[in-house]
Amino acid sequence: MPYSTSPDDSLRHRHTSKSNNSSLDPSPAGTDDEAPPPSTLSENGDAKGDYLSVDESKREKKSSGRRSALAEARRKMKRMQSPLLESLDDLRENISKGVEIQFAPLNIPPHRRLQTAAVAFWALLLPFCLFVFLLLMSLPPTWVVLIPYLIWTRFDKAPEWGGRPREWARRSFIWKYFAEYYPCSIVKEGDLPPDRPYLFGYHPHGIIGMGALATFATEGSHFSEKFPGIQPHLLTLESNFMMPFYRDLIMSLGIASVSKQSCKNILSRGPGHAIAIVVGGATESLSAHPGTADLTLRRRFGFIKIAIREGADLVPVFGFGENDIYDQLPNDKDTVVYKIQKNFQKVFGFTLPLFYGRGIFNYNYGLMPFRHPIVTVVGTPIRVEKNLNPTDEEVQQMQKVYIDQLMRIWDKYKDVYARHRTKELTLVE
Repeated sequence: MPYSTSPDDSLRHRHTSKSNNSSLDPSPAGTDDEAPPPSTLSENGDAKGDYLSVDESKREKKSSGRRSALAEARRKMKRMQSPLLESLDDLRENISKGVEIQFAPLNIPPHRRLQTAAVAFWALLLPFCLFVFLLLMSLPPTWVVLIPYLIWTRFDKAPEWGGRPREWARRSFIWKYFAEYYPCSIVKEGDLPPDRPYLFGYHPHGIIGMGALATFATEGSHFSEKFPGIQPHLLTLESNFMMPFYRDLIMSLGIASVSKQSCKNILSRGPGHAIAIVVGGATESLSAHPGTADLTLRRRFGFIKIAIREGADLVPVFGFGENDIYDQLPNDKDTVVYKIQKNFQKVFGFTLPLFYGRGIFNYNYGLMPFRHPIVTVVGTPIRVEKNLNPTDEEVQQMQKVYIDQLMRIWDKYKDVYARHRTKELTLVE
């Protein structure tokens, strides 16, 4: 009766046949008469036997076809992948194959723990204020206070008049540890007599501008000791003063709006008052890569006009190391990533660099800045005569003098504080 033999039955049959034959075969092992290996024998003892059934062969062919179709689909998806996703994939691959997570040891000295806590405090201050505000809004009994407060913030003009600086806030122990984290320090090139108003131009912007904060908004770098009689006000986007509670905290540091009216109001107070502007702004933050110094300055004339109209001396300031405290994904100008970031800036007034740093409890993953020295070199003041209606030629000439002084600072200190640079200072815009 004909029947089909399953693979398992075939294997058992072959094993039995081989055992019986081996007991009767008089040929010694290793001779030319030795039987072929079992893998080449069929059920009938023929060489080149095929043990796969017809159904199994079909399944193997179908499986092979599916694998090839899947591989082809993956190749097509890779070709269709956007540059943004490619950049994120590159980051993921670099992270995965770069180094393992390096956790901080438990025996870190207490002062270094406090330094990390101070930086984390500033990094989490805005989201914490937002959380507290939403929490209070969810509690109807607090509306009696919150609603009048929100109405008052709409009419509060303090951001345009230098904020509400408090000496105790600027001298808080938090900022001492904040500055020591990197650490931040000031190099003074010349005195700033308190009989003149000043406009500090800070470069580069970096990702967030930590050096500008430590220098002009706090006493962490001992600004008042180096420049007695000068009252600095760090200027920032007006949108920062839309956030409840956060606005009041930053105004206690003397931080104010960067609007033209704000600049005029502060400088018009007379000698000893100063404003600090991070000239490159959000555009320059997209060029903040370690080892570089790409500045957005050539077409920045607004701060020059303000200095001339208010008769404020210009002081070029360069923060060596500002671009080295974060890493940023590649975003050349011809990439989709850069275009998305620029469009975001047009809509919201600021942009979001795709950056990464370290963590609170590890050294290589997170959004905390890396520990890297930030040395803020404050140049000598450039005398500016007051002129309410400066011509374009006068503005351009003053800008040229300012850029020359900034380049002089770079050339003088680059081999001291930027030894590991990958390129020279460049004015990209």
